[in-house]
Amino acid sequence: MAKQLLSLPLCAKVSRRSIIRRTLDVAILCLYLSLLGYRLLSLRNHGFPWLLALLWESWFAFIWLLALTTRWNPVEHKTYPENLLPRLTELPPVDMFVTTADPVLEPPLVTVNTVLSLLAVDYPADKLACYVSDDGCSPLTFYSLVEASNFAKLWVPFCKKYKLQVRAPFQYFSAKYPTLPPHDDGLLSSGFKLELKKMKDDYEQLCEKIEDAAQNLTLGPYSADDYAAFQNMERNDHPSIVKVIWENKKESSSVILPHLVYISREKRPNHPHNYKAGAMNVLTRVSGVMTNAPFMLNVDCDMFASNPKIILEGICLLLGVKDEQECGFVQCPQIFYNVLKDDPFGNQMIVPFAIIGSGMAGIQGPLYAGTGCFHRRKTIYGLPPNHDTDYLEDAKILEERFGKSPEFIETVAETLFGRREKHFPCDISSTVEAACRVADCGYENNTCWGAEVGLMYGSVTEDILTGMRIHNMGSKSTFLMPNPPAFLGCAAPAGPVSMTQVKRWGVGLLEVLCRKQNPVPSVFTTELHLKQALAYLQILIWPINSISEFAYAALPAYCIITNSYFLPEHVGQAFRVE
Repeated sequence: MAKQLLSLPLCAKVSRRSIIRRTLDVAILCLYLSLLGYRLLSLRNHGFPWLLALLWESWFAFIWLLALTTRWNPVEHKTYPENLLPRLTELPPVDMFVTTADPVLEPPLVTVNTVLSLLAVDYPADKLACYVSDDGCSPLTFYSLVEASNFAKLWVPFCKKYKLQVRAPFQYFSAKYPTLPPHDDGLLSSGFKLELKKMKDDYEQLCEKIEDAAQNLTLGPYSADDYAAFQNMERNDHPSIVKVIWENKKESSSVILPHLVYISREKRPNHPHNYKAGAMNVLTRVSGVMTNAPFMLNVDCDMFASNPKIILEGICLLLGVKDEQECGFVQCPQIFYNVLKDDPFGNQMIVPFAIIGSGMAGIQGPLYAGTGCFHRRKTIYGLPPNHDTDYLEDAKILEERFGKSPEFIETVAETLFGRREKHFPCDISSTVEAACRVADCGYENNTCWGAEVGLMYGSVTEDILTGMRIHNMGSKSTFLMPNPPAFLGCAAPAGPVSMTQVKRWGVGLLEVLCRKQNPVPSVFTTELHLKQALAYLQILIWPINSISEFAYAALPAYCIITNSYFLPEHVGQAFRVE
C-alpha cells in the first residue's frame, strides 16, 4: 500500500502536437520560399521597390523559421494536487514575494488585494510567509498592509470555510462573480449571507481607511513608534526597513495566518539600485534569513491569485520530477482581467504565452516572465544541477559569493547542502536586525549577486536574463496553465501607459540581444540547447520587427508616388498611376 501511494504521479507531460498545424506551418514556409525564389530569379528585371520587398520578405521568412522551432513541439503539463498529501509526510514551506515601487502608480489597495489573495490560498498557513517589497518606502503602503492583516483574520477563514474560488476581495465583491458558496443548501446559505454582508462591510471600511489615509495623510490610531522609521525619509535616500506585520505564532492567536513582512531596502543617491532585480535579490536574502523556504513564488503587486490551489499545483511540478534539473522554475502565463474589448493594445499577449510558452516547454522550458513564477531557491543561488558542492563548503568562498552575513551564510549552507534546520512557523521577530543588514545597499559589493547569484543585473528585463542563465546552467523550466488561471493582473489602462510599458520591454530585450549573454553564442559555451537559443532569439528580436513591418506597409505608398510596383506585374498594375 505504501509503495502504491509513493508511486502516485504529481504531474504529467502531455504532447500537443498537431499534424494539421504542422502541415499548415510547413505550407506557409514553402510559400515564403517560393515567393523569395521568384523575386530572386526576376530581380534583374525590376527596380528598387522589388529589392526592398525581397529584403523585408526575407526577414519575415526568417522570423517564421524561428517561430517553427517553438511551434513544432508544444507541451502541456497536468498536475495532480490530490496526490501530494498521500505521497508526502508534510508539505514543503513556500516564501511568497510581492513587489511594488510607487504608491501613486500602484495604489496600496491593489497591493492589499494581491496580498490577501495569497494569504488565503489553499495551503497550510504555517508553511507560508509573505514578503512585500516597497521600493517607494511609503508609510501609506505599510499602513495599508497593517490594516489588511487585521481584515485577513476575518477574510481568510471566511474564504476557506466556504471554499470560495475568488479570494481577492475587490474581485469577489464585484457584480460579475456569484456570491453563493459552491455547495449551497438552505441552512448554509442563510449563515453565509449574514457573514457575507459583514465581510463586505468590513472590506468597505478597509477601503475607506486606506483612501482617507491617502487623502488626509493620517495613518490611523497607531503610535508614532510604528512609523518612526518613515520619518524624515526620502524615497531614494533611506536606510533599510524590515517590519514584521504578522507573525504566525499558534499560541498568540486562534486565527492562523502566514507570516507577513514589510521590506523597504536601503537606497542612496549614488548607489545603483538595479530596479526590480535588486528588490528581488533583497527579498531572497531577507527571506533566507527569516524563513529560508526551499521554494519561492514571486508576483507583481497587481497580480492576484485567482486559483486558490495554485501553490499546490506549482509544488506538484517542482516535486514531481525525478531530477531537480528537470524543473528549475515553474512559470504561469500573465492573464489580465480588465482588458478592453477586442484587446486593442494586445495586453493579453496570447501568442507569446499560449503558443511560444507551450512551444518552449517542449524544449528546455519557458522563459522567466518576472511574475507568476515559482523558483527553486537552490537554483536562484546559482548552483548548477548535479554540481559538485564540495568547494562551497569553505566559508570564505561562501562569503565571496553571497556576502558577509553570518546568519545568511548559515541558511545558504542549509539550502545548498541539504541541512535544513528551520522549522515552520519560524521565530522571525528575532531575525529582523540580521534581515536589515542583508537589505543594505552595500551588502552586494564584491559579491556574485546580480552576476552568478540571484536575479541578473544589466537590463530592465532582468527576468529574461535570469531565465536564460538558469537554462544556460542546464536546468529546465515548466509551463503551468491551470484552469482557472493561476493569477490575474491589471493591464495598462490607456494607450500612452501601454506604449511606455512596451517601449521598456523593447529596450530591455535589445539590451539582452547586444550583451555577451546573447543566446546564440551561448549554445557553444553553455548547456543551452540550439532550439532553445533560437526560441530566445525570436523573442529578443521582437522590437526590431516594427522596422520591417513599417517599411513593408509603406511600400505601396512609395510605389504609388514613384509610379512603380513591388508585386508581380499583373497584380502590381493596381498601384501604377497612368
